[in-house]
Amino acid sequence: MPYLIPPRTPLTPEQVERAFDYLLALQTGGGSNVAGRADADPELAFLLLRVAEDVIWPMAAVGEESDPHSDSFALEEVGCILLSALRDWAQDSPTTGALGIARSIIRFVVNVFPAPDDEDVIIPRWMPDADNPHGDTATTLETIRDEHLVLAHAMHSAPGTHR
Repeated sequence: MPYLIPPRTPLTPEQVERAFDYLLALQTGGGSNVAGRADADPELAFLLLRVAEDVIWPMAAVGEESDPHSDSFALEEVGCILLSALRDWAQDSPTTGALGIARSIIRFVVNVFPAPDDEDVIIPRWMPDADNPHGDTATTLETIRDEHLVLAHAMHSAPGTHR
């Protein structure tokens, strides 16, 4: 069963900043850097879920551009399972879910991104460079954040949208 990402309003620039501030604080300083933030920001788990969907799904889904094989479908199913579990966690326990969702995003960035020289994989623009296949995780997260901010600013400053 495919993972269905419901239609949604793009995150605002402020929401993007809050989600990535949390991710980067966790990545660079550990759990003590984010202690208490989820309690103070009940929306944080849902923002992180949105980021997880944007980061994980494009890498896990079977794309039309690639030549699918059994591993492709297995990865897509694992992506569906992971995102479904993260969605349940965000809904059932947002304050504890924020930390777990953030750790899942970071682990995904560290371990699942393919090496840039893998010709069978369509690599997102924010992938690390060929000299450093898994890159510096914080730098990669900052690059993903910057792309999300560009989209957020474009979507929320377009004619007919509300800020």
